[in-house]
Amino acid sequence: MSKPKILLQLDTDQQPSVFDSVVAIDAGADHLLPHHAITAANVRERVHGCMFTRGPADLHNTAIFVGGSDVAAGEAVLAEIRRSFFGPVRVSVMLDPSGANTTAAAAVCAARRHLTLSDTTAVVLAATGPVGQRVVRLLSLEGAQVRVASRRLERAEGVCDAVTERYPAARLIAVPTGSEEETAAALAGAQLVIATGAAGVELASRELLGRTGGLRVAIDLNAVPPAGLGGIEAMDRGVEKEGIIRYGALGVGATKMKVHKTAIQRLFESNDQILDAEELYAIACELA
Repeated sequence: MSKPKILLQLDTDQQPSVFDSVVAIDAGADHLLPHHAITAANVRERVHGCMFTRGPADLHNTAIFVGGSDVAAGEAVLAEIRRSFFGPVRVSVMLDPSGANTTAAAAVCAARRHLTLSDTTAVVLAATGPVGQRVVRLLSLEGAQVRVASRRLERAEGVCDAVTERYPAARLIAVPTGSEEETAAALAGAQLVIATGAAGVELASRELLGRTGGLRVAIDLNAVPPAGLGGIEAMDRGVEKEGIIRYGALGVGATKMKVHKTAIQRLFESNDQILDAEELYAIACELA
């Protein structure tokens, strides 16, 4: 008889995410064990509780989800989890703090429906945030030429350095967007723009997008008015307006939710999976 599927939800915040808990249950976890205030210093004991309570044949029925609002903290927790494993004594793990990985995967997958990314010049606005950094990472994986945009050039340069360390062949350039003129220069000649900024902040106006010659796809990941990209509605999903194919946050969000649920289900297929940004992107492309 198969063992029940147990998901250990490790959250770096002071309260486990209700959103992540509901998705896990809807995705088929039989039992959810949420823990809060998780750090790299206190996670090992919890991981060992997963590893040593079931025999090798049943380890695939236990898995770990790492969440929380602090992406850097989540990455540190994942690194420590990986160090806790040895040989085949391990369980599968998914990393998705703040939904950064699943959101980035869904956004780049949306762009991929309409563009050959290896031939695309892309602009990622507010690229230094959690989602933006992963969008840059996934676009680099696809071979796109990426303009990494931020109001502070030195922060954009930091993202370029981090992604280039992972993908040495990445074609990245840091660009400033502290003014409308700088944003216009960053967008000039690009075929793709993805806005990954804070909620309720317009990063590029409708008029500015309209003046950007050659722009084919615009994706806005901000669901709170005003839109991050002017003229895009949150529910837009592959809608063509004024010659530009548009996606809003909720349009992308439908794919994000499918990826999240599918990934949770796949954690229980084997005990040796690590689902980070690239692995979740592969799932998004498969579902598309």
